[in-house]
Amino acid sequence: MINNNIIRRAIAGTLTASAIALTACSPAQQPSADSPSGPARSEPGLLIAPSRLDIYREVELNSDLSGLSENQKAMLGLFIDASSIMDDLFWQQAFSGDKNTFLNSFNDEKVKRFATINYGPWDRLNGDAAFLTGYDSKFEGAEFYPHDITKAEFASASFADKDGLYSLVKREQDGSLYTVPYSKVYKAELSKAAALLREAATLAENESFSNYLRLRAEALLTDDYFASDMAWMDMKTNPIELVIGPIETYEDQLFGYRAAFESYVLLKDMSWSEKLAKYAQYLPALQKGLPVPEQYKAETPGSDADLNAYDVIYYAGHANAGSKTIAINLPNDERVQLKKGTRRLQLKNAMRAKFDHILVPIADALINPSQRDHITFDAFFANTMFHEVAHGLGIKNTLNGSGTVRGALKEHASALEEGKADILGLYMVQKLLEQGVITEGELEDYYVTFLAGIFRSVRFGASSAHGKANMVRFNFFAQQGAFAKDEEGYYSVNMEKMGDAIEALSRRILMLQGDGDYKGVDELVAKMGIIKPDLASDLAKLQAANIPVDITFKQGKTVLGLN
Repeated sequence: MINNNIIRRAIAGTLTASAIALTACSPAQQPSADSPSGPARSEPGLLIAPSRLDIYREVELNSDLSGLSENQKAMLGLFIDASSIMDDLFWQQAFSGDKNTFLNSFNDEKVKRFATINYGPWDRLNGDAAFLTGYDSKFEGAEFYPHDITKAEFASASFADKDGLYSLVKREQDGSLYTVPYSKVYKAELSKAAALLREAATLAENESFSNYLRLRAEALLTDDYFASDMAWMDMKTNPIELVIGPIETYEDQLFGYRAAFESYVLLKDMSWSEKLAKYAQYLPALQKGLPVPEQYKAETPGSDADLNAYDVIYYAGHANAGSKTIAINLPNDERVQLKKGTRRLQLKNAMRAKFDHILVPIADALINPSQRDHITFDAFFANTMFHEVAHGLGIKNTLNGSGTVRGALKEHASALEEGKADILGLYMVQKLLEQGVITEGELEDYYVTFLAGIFRSVRFGASSAHGKANMVRFNFFAQQGAFAKDEEGYYSVNMEKMGDAIEALSRRILMLQGDGDYKGVDELVAKMGIIKPDLASDLAKLQAANIPVDITFKQGKTVLGLN
């Protein structure tokens, strides 16, 4: 069998011939004493072509702060300080060595920048393969688990908080497993972050925001985020936003249980938010219309969800590692979702940067000229937005009573959930266009822009949940004839077959989730979550055209003029 990780690395120009041969002859190893996961003693060499160091386009994260009061500007400074703590904590969760020692070992600033973007010596957009000599591929469990743990051992072991979101799994001297809560492991750092949030709460002019900050500070110290998540759902009018804490579980690729630290500092775009507010009310009706048997859509989405647009002015931790998020759907707690729904935050300035610098050049290279006029920012924004809204559709608990979908599908839960959101987002666009709720553009805009968006996203590789979801969707659409490739190498959408493929894939994913079918999802990902040779050649074309794979940020107090 061809090793797809080798293919991806070869496509990206990341391996020499000798390195490919070496990798093909020996399976990936977990970090060991001979190949440490910490920093090497001397500056390591590159395992990638120097050109790969330039796959990220730097953009400045800025926004108009002129309408903010002095207290609000002071709050932003405190939020950035707290976010930098989250950044350091994520380094500890992602990389076992000392961050500063590791980064200071590089003489080449471009290599140091690439290592900083990836939070370690692994290329996050290349299957987490090491891009430096002296390192093996990234351990799937990051630093949440002992590196010598096996899935079989974990499954058979019995210990407290085994599948907890907010604890590290450790090994006793006798070899048995136990957990330590984040609030204890990272007590010093979290205490500092909590103090910054409490100080910011005294400056907040919006009482609901002040309450959230106080509750979030308490949550950092207790590992109980329910009250602060509920309070976050109640915030409607505050112009400044802070998302902070251990949130997403994507970094835990071993089991998908442990949450990683991250942070976003945001400013609400009031005019765009007013445009979006109307869409959340259609969620219950759209749930009822899903193309699955009734039992797979019996849950009712929370009616208190909202949808808003923001300028993001600071990313930290997991949010800043590798590919950058351009929309957020939170909280992840199923209890909060069923009571109040979720909030969907569209990061408009980051989205615009990806559209201008990445999506449009990709469309010029791969989309049939007759359909390129259908590539629009409004469609890109809407597809991204409805992806987040669609997280609220479907089912959160399995039908067989075995618990949550997330628990039943384990490490595949995130990939399938992202795939669901992508496909149901298109379903929502289609239905709302038919109803006249969406009035901008036509269905072909959304389908063609979505196809171009797949090419943008599959370049993130298969190591992330989003990457696996993108590849499953691309291969499924190809199988269904939803798009065609002409002799000149350009793709075009088949409108009728695209609609049929969307319905078929929606049904497949929703039923896998409702059934808690781990084996079925495992087979789907193994069969469809791969880059096939034809797609590989297209990605190589984008590489040759020097189209950025993603963006990175120039950000902070100096950029914002807060110093």
